[in-house]
Amino acid sequence: MDTVDWPDSVQRVRRRLAHLGYEGEVTMLAESARSAQQAADAVGAEVGAIAKAIIFRRSGDDVPVLVITSGANRVDIAKVEELVGEVGKADAAYVRERTGFAIGGVSPIGMDPDAVVLFDEDLTRFDTVWAAAGHPNSVFEATPAQLAAYAGARVEDIRVDDGESDD
Repeated sequence: MDTVDWPDSVQRVRRRLAHLGYEGEVTMLAESARSAQQAADAVGAEVGAIAKAIIFRRSGDDVPVLVITSGANRVDIAKVEELVGEVGKADAAYVRERTGFAIGGVSPIGMDPDAVVLFDEDLTRFDTVWAAAGHPNSVFEATPAQLAAYAGARVEDIRVDDGESDD
């Protein structure tokens, strides 16, 4: 598939990455990478090196809260709430409306400018990580520091301490 034919959501991520000075490539996978394990299998990485983008809805003001977490981790909601206030689950309609992305393809790049963004410190143990690029079949690779900076994220301890995957 020629990059011209890629979905608008992927094109938006590509433009934003280019604007940020990203020199890597966005990859369109033959198979879906909706789960962290699928993404890891597709790119040949550890599941922990997959940067999952999970959207929550802050209760007080309806602001989206993006949590970028390791594919090997579950998000500790209590830790997130200590940092940003009470949050609830975001349904598919809210995610699409506030991010422009469908669940399974939410990219940490090109988010709602009002979003609060947290980055799982556990991702910093990897040389590079992989994140969705606006579609369940699209990904890009970056260093954890690059990804956190591109996303405007605060690096925090936000994982459940048992280390089990939620995929």
